[in-house]
Amino acid sequence: MNRREFLISASLLSLCMGSGLTSAAQASENEAVIVLGRQESGSANYDPVRSTSLNMVSALIYDRLIEQDANDQSYHPHLAEAWEVSKDALTWTFKLRQDVKFHDGEPFNAATIVWWIPKFTGTENEYMTSAIERVETVDDHTVRFIMKRPEPNLIYNLASVNMGIPSPKSYEAAGDSGYGVTEAIGTGPYKLESFTASQETVLIANDDYAWGSDLTGNKAVPNFKRLRMREIPDASTAFLELKTGGVDMLLDIPTDFLPQLKAHTEIEFRELPSYGVTFVAINTQIPTFSDIRVREATALAINQGAILKSVYGGAGKEAHQFLVSTLAEAKVDPAVEIRHDPAKAGKLLDEAGWIAGGDGIRIKDGKPLKAKLWARADTEYRRMAEIIQAQLKAVGMVAEITVFDEGMYRAEFKKKDRELVIEPYSWTNADILDNFFSAKFLDGWNLSSWNDPKSEELHDRAMHGSATSEERAANFRKYHEYLLANFVGIPIHEPAQTLAFNNTRLNLPKSLRMPLSLVDMSEK
Repeated sequence: MNRREFLISASLLSLCMGSGLTSAAQASENEAVIVLGRQESGSANYDPVRSTSLNMVSALIYDRLIEQDANDQSYHPHLAEAWEVSKDALTWTFKLRQDVKFHDGEPFNAATIVWWIPKFTGTENEYMTSAIERVETVDDHTVRFIMKRPEPNLIYNLASVNMGIPSPKSYEAAGDSGYGVTEAIGTGPYKLESFTASQETVLIANDDYAWGSDLTGNKAVPNFKRLRMREIPDASTAFLELKTGGVDMLLDIPTDFLPQLKAHTEIEFRELPSYGVTFVAINTQIPTFSDIRVREATALAINQGAILKSVYGGAGKEAHQFLVSTLAEAKVDPAVEIRHDPAKAGKLLDEAGWIAGGDGIRIKDGKPLKAKLWARADTEYRRMAEIIQAQLKAVGMVAEITVFDEGMYRAEFKKKDRELVIEPYSWTNADILDNFFSAKFLDGWNLSSWNDPKSEELHDRAMHGSATSEERAANFRKYHEYLLANFVGIPIHEPAQTLAFNNTRLNLPKSLRMPLSLVDMSEK
């Protein structure tokens, strides 16, 4: 949203300040209308095996063997009542629930899992099951995964949204192209009634549901019989819908709008756990930044606290490393955390031969210290870029800002002249470091163009050399610390989703585990 759109939307919101909210669901009894957030929009279908763009709706249609609590990243049994791993980590045994059935009436059992795991072969999601050699049936409700190699990340994969389990009968009947659009059959608390891509998904309660996980208070049929999940790309339109009672809940609210919304007693908020990190990638192959002293100085010039306050109004957290802070792999040595230190930044630039000129801009060999700073066109990233520009100028560096819309932004990645790139991601696993800093992604996601033999050795050990989750965390921690110590990027912000809802219409738990908490949501 550009500045003009924001000013217009703020004005429109102010017109509604004195009006009360009406019910979003008056036309349909016991229906809640929810607007999906930016990160949740754009799903083409609800095929958990083949889709690469599933949203939270999928987690309401399908259950998983294991659920993960976003609040502390812990794992909890669901369709699998219990599991155990052999000492050599090459055998995983899962005890399945016996009281579960799919929306189409078919039973959930060991045969389901034997059919399901091989379905990932040849898909873009194959990496999640690639370590599994085969699945064996122990009895009707016990299965054994025989592994090709130890894979401590398997439990994370099994808890991911793509590991929702579809009905074998319905999946096979629909074929490769039809499933997930007109039909999506799982065991979850809601059934798919209708789906219009990029517009809305309508869900109806599964009246047979009786096997909720321990992450929900309600283990049975959801309180709301119907959910209408809408996608509204324009933020100002979405906010006006909430203000005028057209919708009951908004997910992922930009901080620009929070002051206006907080003026209304009828609107209540919840802050959801952090789900990623925004950082600035530094192209280590550009001559200026091939000098680690310049990279470090650039990183130390950035004041994360000022950005948190000015851009996000204090929502979320300062980021001083590259991973979500709740992860074990994020518990790095404090000495390598990247924190604001402009005095040290100036000394490092002096050592590197960049001498301050009369106008404060540093010069070396007759050339000023300049860098291109790329940002997305979204308001928050443009504002962040402007603050970073001012902070870099304070230590003698000129940052020239260029903003791109979403489509162009991705295309620009492959250009070799990128220097500083503001990049947000949404992921809660340490393997995100593979995407952004592995040499195998030099032509794509590795925006830092980081290619270092020791780093690759640490990367390989972290990704493939661990037998247990504890060993994996330790190996990733070492890899993470090495990346931080080499200043391949600058951690900026750890966002937290803000959810707003009509409290005259909805009751929500104080502590949310989205989207599973929608099963606990009730009508006032």
